[in-house]
Amino acid sequence: MDKLIAFNQALADPTRWRISQLIIDQAFCACELADIFQMPQSSVSSHLQVMKKAGLLDQERCEKWIYYKIIPEYKKIILELANSFEANSISSPLLKADAKRALQRLQQSELACCPRPKNLKRK
Repeated sequence: MDKLIAFNQALADPTRWRISQLIIDQAFCACELADIFQMPQSSVSSHLQVMKKAGLLDQERCEKWIYYKIIPEYKKIILELANSFEANSISSPLLKADAKRALQRLQQSELACCPRPKNLKRK
């Protein structure tokens, strides 16, 4: 039961839900997410730590950066939750805007400070 409670608490925050929707298929580091959400990196890191403690995240260290992605075990349930409510990317302008900024950030990744992960993108 503790795992279920931690899972729900990790996704109950609007920012963490938005993060989960971005990192469900694509790995991002905290600085990239901070750029996408236009918020301080320390805030993003705090949200990621809550999600990590709940066991939702896979991670990969690339030099000094750590990339995060939803672990495959939880991908299906998170997608089902998104599709069951109006919080999915189809109906949410906020999530659409996040996805657009994420795509722009990925297109700039070769010029950015952080290298791309090697293993998480294959999972």
